[in-house]
Amino acid sequence: MSIEHIQPNTVVTIHYVLTNDAGDILDSSQGDEPLQYLHGADNIIPGLEAELAGKRVGDHISAVIEPENAYGPYQESLTQWVPRDLFQGIDTIEPGMQFQAQTDAGVQVVTVADVRDNEVRVDGNHPLAGQRLHFEVDVVAIREATADELSHGHVHGEGGCA
Repeated sequence: MSIEHIQPNTVVTIHYVLTNDAGDILDSSQGDEPLQYLHGADNIIPGLEAELAGKRVGDHISAVIEPENAYGPYQESLTQWVPRDLFQGIDTIEPGMQFQAQTDAGVQVVTVADVRDNEVRVDGNHPLAGQRLHFEVDVVAIREATADELSHGHVHGEGGCA
């Protein structure tokens, strides 16, 4: 069955460029393989998925996605100072480094925001939280998702689940 437009349970292939308000490129598929995602399975940010709904192969969109429809607002409550000795076996800790931390909500990636003598400030926000995101997207392909992809909630590469 031929799929004519993006709808739930379709595998969508896109090329994209993501920039911030200043025009800095944050991510891009240009010069690389396009991104594939399962539409309707929360595989991409909600605002971009909504913008792509109903589009066809060959369509181009320019979309500005507000934080609430992307990675959420920046939450100061997700930052905290923790003792330096929680990072045993790590000689150098610098801002920008990322670690996995066990939290009440399970394992979460945290980013080092600041370091002082015996403390490290960690930030549990997504690196793009609080930012307005600008997308330039070209729809490359649309196909029906396989039963395996639908049951697993994501796209499988050639040869099955990767």
